[in-house]
Amino acid sequence: MRAWLARRFDAAYERVLRHEISGAPSHVAVIQDGNRRYARKHGQDASDGHEAGAETTERVLQWCADIGVDELTLYAFSTENFDRPPEERDRLFDLLEEKLYAFADRDRIHDEGVRIRAIGETHRLPPRVRDAIDYAERRTRDYDQFTLNVAVAYGGRAELLGAARDVARAVDTGDLDPSDVDVDAVDARLHDDPVRDVDLIIRTGGDERTSNFLPWHANGNEAAVYFCTPYWPEFSRIDFLRAVRTYESREESWRRARAERALALLSALGGVELREARSVLDRFRDHAPDGVDVDDDTPTATSD
Repeated sequence: MRAWLARRFDAAYERVLRHEISGAPSHVAVIQDGNRRYARKHGQDASDGHEAGAETTERVLQWCADIGVDELTLYAFSTENFDRPPEERDRLFDLLEEKLYAFADRDRIHDEGVRIRAIGETHRLPPRVRDAIDYAERRTRDYDQFTLNVAVAYGGRAELLGAARDVARAVDTGDLDPSDVDVDAVDARLHDDPVRDVDLIIRTGGDERTSNFLPWHANGNEAAVYFCTPYWPEFSRIDFLRAVRTYESREESWRRARAERALALLSALGGVELREARSVLDRFRDHAPDGVDVDDDTPTATSD
């Protein structure tokens, strides 16, 4: 009886959360933490935890499709993971190889136009994993409805360092003028194909840190971050919807802050600056503080 009530409650709460969400982040990045702790909790081997986590990954793909996410990046294997015990590391490689082939052959991937690509220092991976990556990328390279990035042998600091070295080499050889070093120049050297700015980072397992994950695309975009306690195999649709709600709250707060700054400019400036401030405010008209009329030349507080 208690389990039945819990299921009914979860179903009702999920409907409430879905009703509260009006949009979706374009790019969600996930740090899938807690597979090993989940296995220990259930008296299993680490490999069993990774297997259970892979099942959650498949569900999250569907949840993203359901609400209209365009890009999903999964932190599957960090550069630090090379330091794990050889038997666990080999099992992770087995799982990566197996899932990459399986995803590339899945009908839903092709029906929904999902492009799979790997990001990271893939040259450090065993040949069999590199072959699986190549297979998945070749089979899906022409799709553009949804992008699934698999971060393998990935480290954000190493990624930025590599881009900085490429920029320095281009300047040294005369292929790039120092005055032309800008965001686009760095972006072009991070990945072969563009990665969208990250809107939302989700980390499971209870740790509240982003672990060097996509620093250029997340920090530069001031991405929302959602930390939750369930281990990755336990991550539920309710947890996912809560994360998206956090993103929406963050976006609302950001827009209101922009509107309030524009109002301050309207009060303090005139001339060209005034017109520029009003153009900012017009874009965030729906988020102006209550009681403010943005149609006049200056903000006017209305009486109660």
